[in-house]
Amino acid sequence: MIEPFRIDIPQADLDDLHDRLARTRWPGEVAGAGWDYGFPLARLKELAGHWHTRYDWREQEAALNELPHFTTEIDGQNIHFVHVRSANPDALPLILTHGWPGSFLEFTDVIEPLSRDFHLVIPSIPGYGFSGPTHERGWDVARIARAWAELMRRLGYDRYGAQGGDFGSGISLALGAVAPGQVVGVHVNFLPTRPDPDAGVELSEADEARLAKVRQLMANRPPYQALQALTPQTIGYALTDSPVGQLVWIAERFAQWTDPRAGISDDRLLTDVSLYWLTATAASSARLHHDAPRAAQPCPVPVGVAVFAHDITLPVRPLAERRYDIRHWSEFDRGGHFAAMEVPDLFAADVRTFFHGLLGV
Repeated sequence: MIEPFRIDIPQADLDDLHDRLARTRWPGEVAGAGWDYGFPLARLKELAGHWHTRYDWREQEAALNELPHFTTEIDGQNIHFVHVRSANPDALPLILTHGWPGSFLEFTDVIEPLSRDFHLVIPSIPGYGFSGPTHERGWDVARIARAWAELMRRLGYDRYGAQGGDFGSGISLALGAVAPGQVVGVHVNFLPTRPDPDAGVELSEADEARLAKVRQLMANRPPYQALQALTPQTIGYALTDSPVGQLVWIAERFAQWTDPRAGISDDRLLTDVSLYWLTATAASSARLHHDAPRAAQPCPVPVGVAVFAHDITLPVRPLAERRYDIRHWSEFDRGGHFAAMEVPDLFAADVRTFFHGLLGV
């Protein structure tokens, strides 16, 4: 059963957040440290102060409630999603999947341009936001992909496209494997390619430079990733109990993974953080790092790739083509890891170009 859903956070939860922010205990900081030891204290105090005194959740909540939200239960798990039908009844359905530490919020700026050409389904990953915490093992990329296939079936869509970044990329590729008869193609804006000495392909200097960054990341695993992959429950206690802890955990990723020119507003960032805080999904969202496979996801359907210059790592096309049926490849000098939020114009246009190309439109 699919039911309408409306966001309505209890006032007691907002009062509790306000009280916790007012009682924040701040650590000291080495003078002139900048980013050498982690997120700078002055910037975090600025963000926390904004969250405490100026940010208006009710205003953001009202804006989000202008979208058509729904929930349904699949495989024993609550699934939240936004469903926007195109004015064109023959439009291709398209399921858009976020990653960590993102949310359905990433896609709000591309709903209007993409809904001209697509029926849009924008779910929250199990364990994230209004899909609520997961309560059992096994919600990995493949299981989420199977849930997405069931969601699209329930909505009456038997032929559709998939798009994703971060974990959404792996989920979308897995969906192509789970439902190859229904998925016409997969568009991704994040596609890690690991060094492969046995690939037997010639790489350019630019490709080698991209692989050098991948090797560096593999040799020096980012702390957030190690903690969430190894002990998501342990870090979950701190993030669920401290709003400033949750804030910096996400704000650091946005600071490091976005194009400095993107101009994501503090309100937009704080709304994303609030979705994690107000749903108490820090630990359950982190579990996907524990459960997700490290290997690339196979995908038998056509794939389109959008590469944004400021992403965490950039894919190497000759290596990607050994694994996937690449039909479309774009390189942009703007944008980063949260492309739909950072450069919605470029993102929407590239998604449209890929799927129109597949359909011969």
